[in-house]
Amino acid sequence: MIRFEILSRDRIDEVVEIEKQCFPGEEWTYGMFESELDNRISAFIIGVDEDNGRLVCYGCVWMIADIGDITNIAVSPDYQRQGLGERTLELLIKICAENNMSVINLEVKSGNLPAIELYKKNGFEEVGMRKNYYKDGSAAVLMTKYL
Repeated sequence: MIRFEILSRDRIDEVVEIEKQCFPGEEWTYGMFESELDNRISAFIIGVDEDNGRLVCYGCVWMIADIGDITNIAVSPDYQRQGLGERTLELLIKICAENNMSVINLEVKSGNLPAIELYKKNGFEEVGMRKNYYKDGSAAVLMTKYL
């Protein structure tokens, strides 16, 4: 069973490890995750495997005025293809709805087809592209969901 909770300082190292595995060369730093703890516009959730206490997934959304901006979603490679990415996304959408956001935006690497399909399945539409957005030169697909 996976339990979701708010990120705490003592779990940042685990988040950084998953980040390195999921986004090599593009990963956020420890300091970037640490800054989310004090960021008033940020809601950062983590999923913890209750059987072993291991942090297995996470997601973050920034809420500015009535716009949610999903900044990060990742699932540990050992736990992928079990629906945890979708559960994390659903919780971020719920947080946005509860905080009266009218729209949610995100960027996703153009080659990350499983993530793009997940977002489409959950009501996001492709609305644009950002060329050379990632360090490797890949484009970002801009996606939006209206609440």
